[in-house]
Amino acid sequence: MATDQPSTIVLPSGALALVVQARSDVGLVRKVNEDSFLAAAPVFLVADGMGGHARGDAASQVVTRVFTEHIVPGVLTTPEQVLDAIHSANDAVRDLSEAGDSGTAVAGTTLTGVALVDGDEENEYGWMIFNVGDSRVYSWDGRVLDQQSVDHSAVQVMVDAGLISAEDAEQHPERNVITRALGAEDTVDVDVWLSSPSEHSTFLICSDGLTKELDRSELTAIFARREARGDFSGIADELVEAALEGGGRDNVSVVVVRTDAFTPSASL
Repeated sequence: MATDQPSTIVLPSGALALVVQARSDVGLVRKVNEDSFLAAAPVFLVADGMGGHARGDAASQVVTRVFTEHIVPGVLTTPEQVLDAIHSANDAVRDLSEAGDSGTAVAGTTLTGVALVDGDEENEYGWMIFNVGDSRVYSWDGRVLDQQSVDHSAVQVMVDAGLISAEDAEQHPERNVITRALGAEDTVDVDVWLSSPSEHSTFLICSDGLTKELDRSELTAIFARREARGDFSGIADELVEAALEGGGRDNVSVVVVRTDAFTPSASL
């Protein structure tokens, strides 16, 4: 499943063009793709259904459906609307859980992404980064690929406590154990960051099927080569193919969104 298309967001003073690329692949080991993505302004997200739990694929699909029902396409949204969509998605995932003879089978999914939201007195718009679980958001500034989200995982707790290094965390046997997910509790605790726009903002949103196979230096090398050529077309495909070449042990999903050109209202 892949998409590579332009997208436009309406601002008070004009229209901002975006270049959006996305791809999801089942990988080389799993039989079912439990990842889902949404890649249409103003929201770009990845949801990774929890493997080993009931209906992980349905859980991630519910997230994208709820967002499309809550967010108006093509115009700026608000942080409050994004948070409302997240909490509604949590309720919808909870509804997928089924009671059986051996107890309740809990459906769950990670959720991470960025949204174009109303700005402040200085900026017409801003970026809202949101995260629950261990899927990730990175930003690319032309030189540095910087992780914007913080993993909700057992190994991240150990990193924060100074018990292991970030490098050790990538190989730790408990690296797949997450501490937050949509559907796990009646209420969801979501991390949010607000970022001011830059002239050419670029974000990578991905499931851990990418970061299990490629470390940050490998991801950075791919972005740096594209930057040097001035050509980011097909980068989502390149990232996914690199993850598959690295082993493809999990489903892998990638969304890359870049701001392109701004057209003032007077020119429309």
